[in-house]
Amino acid sequence: MIPPKPPSRPDKVSLRRYLKLFRQDLLSAQPARLYRAWMAEFRTPFFRSFLLNQPNLVQTVLKDRPDDFPKSSRISEGLRPLLGNSVFLTNGETWKRQRRIIDPAFEGGRLRDTFPAMWQASEAAVARLQTMTDKPLEIEEHTSHAAADVIFRTLFSIPIDHEVASRVFSRFRAYQRAQPILNLAAFIPLPRWMPRFYPKGTKENAAEIRSLIGQLTAERMAAIKSGTAPDDLATKIMTTPDPLTGDLFDTEEMVDQVAIFFLAGHETSASALAWTLYLMAIYPDWQERVAEEAVALDAGMAFSVMSKLRLSRDVFREALRLYPPVPMMVREAACPEKFRDRDVPKGAQMVLSPWHLHRHERLWDDPDAFKPDRWQTENGRTCQREAYIPFSSGPRVCTGAGFAMVEGPLLLSMLLRNYRVEPIDGREPVPVAHLTVRAKSGIWVKLRKRT
Repeated sequence: MIPPKPPSRPDKVSLRRYLKLFRQDLLSAQPARLYRAWMAEFRTPFFRSFLLNQPNLVQTVLKDRPDDFPKSSRISEGLRPLLGNSVFLTNGETWKRQRRIIDPAFEGGRLRDTFPAMWQASEAAVARLQTMTDKPLEIEEHTSHAAADVIFRTLFSIPIDHEVASRVFSRFRAYQRAQPILNLAAFIPLPRWMPRFYPKGTKENAAEIRSLIGQLTAERMAAIKSGTAPDDLATKIMTTPDPLTGDLFDTEEMVDQVAIFFLAGHETSASALAWTLYLMAIYPDWQERVAEEAVALDAGMAFSVMSKLRLSRDVFREALRLYPPVPMMVREAACPEKFRDRDVPKGAQMVLSPWHLHRHERLWDDPDAFKPDRWQTENGRTCQREAYIPFSSGPRVCTGAGFAMVEGPLLLSMLLRNYRVEPIDGREPVPVAHLTVRAKSGIWVKLRKRT
């Protein structure tokens, strides 16, 4: 059995047809040849873009010369109402300053500190699902709930059922459903003075989310001043000065950063875990192996248990390969380039696509197959170094990558220790790209309690 994959369009279609397909789904709008091409060019009346799959070109853009390929402003248009001036959208010195303040909160030692909160959120997820067994279940909804719970517990030391956390989660669900991966301005360069148009409810939901996050941030600042703040990620970030200037984040900056922590840490983790559980449902042999390994959790909450969840980690890593939460990243050429004997003009959009790179026919052995044991092979280890970027790569690698690789395997092991996951006939999910790679009509499974 091959895991679900969206259909590809014909190699040649009109711009009008392409834009129509693109609005419906980013992934199925792409031709099949991109799974074997090293580089591809796409032209519109407004800009040129280049998809890069050749590993050394991906490395040039992300690792070797990141300042020459900053984040494209075209991507920021649709996310600006929620994320403001967050580290996800900024470039240059502003971005470097933000990372200097944020990165210490996610260093290796802090993962151990946040582990109890992850464990408690995992136990809460198991408990919530107890009354939902033996019937069809849309699992994305529940992985979203679990991932949001992890974020609030580790960031602000509050569970998802806290009043403000619950309201943020509810508003974000509405925001996520309405938001396409790219705004119209991604295709048409609009002048700064021209109003931006967003899907209905986008601005209102973003404003409400930011207001609620602002409330949590203001309360935490007051607690820090009074000496009563818990030692969690929010406190760490808000009390870490820029080592070059000594400046701290002010309230508005902190709201920007919390918004992206919630988006990146909740939305992407929810997507990855949902697809992983579906893969476990259609590959029961692998599921049973992960469940057997999860017996290690019986020893109780200790960070050292993660070293015993190697199979769970490989399964989660393979799910991230097949269904990378962020399917495409866009950079912009700050100066003229020449890649593979092609002239790349200044301002061209450079597309790095984990979706295509992770399934590239000239790089991976059996690229469309689910094979968690590939990571122990020579090809798997080579591709992990050169063609595996679920968290991006280089200086702009996701700050929470290490966090996610603890959270995902832990949640997966905790759930499979307690439940068996089964597919539902006739409800195979179809991957589509919104803010992240989700399923067109949800991911439906059935849970059975393990004895």
